[in-house]
Amino acid sequence: MSATRWVRVETKAEGLRVLTLDKPPVNALGRELVEDLGRALADLADDRHARCLIVRSGGAHFCAGADLKERQGMALDEVRAFVPKLAGICNAIAGLPYPSIASVRGTAAGGGCELALACDLRILADDAKIGLRETALAILPGAGGTQRLPRIAGVAKAKRWIFTAKLFDAAQAKADGVADEVVPAAALDDAALTVAETIAANGPVAVRLAKRAIEGGFDLTLADGLALEWQCYEGVLGTKDRDEALRAFAEKRAPKFEGR
Repeated sequence: MSATRWVRVETKAEGLRVLTLDKPPVNALGRELVEDLGRALADLADDRHARCLIVRSGGAHFCAGADLKERQGMALDEVRAFVPKLAGICNAIAGLPYPSIASVRGTAAGGGCELALACDLRILADDAKIGLRETALAILPGAGGTQRLPRIAGVAKAKRWIFTAKLFDAAQAKADGVADEVVPAAALDDAALTVAETIAANGPVAVRLAKRAIEGGFDLTLADGLALEWQCYEGVLGTKDRDEALRAFAEKRAPKFEGR
């Protein structure tokens, strides 16, 4: 386990990492929390043995967004310097070479919603609230919300979320495609672990390359996307994990992957 003042990273099982935000009461994204997240995510990006990451909160709320008290005291030049750092945190989560899951309880608002959107999957407690509140504060999402939400939910729904600045309940988030799964609040941690363990049980090289193919091919033509897919497929040929999968199938047992 590694930890900074407000963030800790734990290993729950082989290849499974859990990043916990724990800056009471609402994990407001001020300078200190953003710096701690940056250090943790830099280490996670270099973690060759990681297979899946869960991003969660230690308290009642996932993340209520920007620390508005701190922001109020910032000069405009300080804001210009800080917001790209927050965007960089979301980019770092999205850029991890292996899958990530946001485990959302309580409120995920503004930058907190953007943290969740940067993850590959989102599991929400049934009493969670999520949304991009920025236009109600006379600003707009600046950490990827205007770009990731349309890609996840579609342009029309993203416009409704951003223009209205509403917090949506978990059921509506699921209906709009933002939440992949909604579970009872008491079952949230177990649900996220179950999905993460399912991912981590698969071939690590294959999962990483599948993520690269999906992410890299999204804005390509179909022909170029298919070429990228084959390039990624080439990356699994000759791996020990592929050989192990074929042996396990023949021997009618579960494979034991090593990530090589």
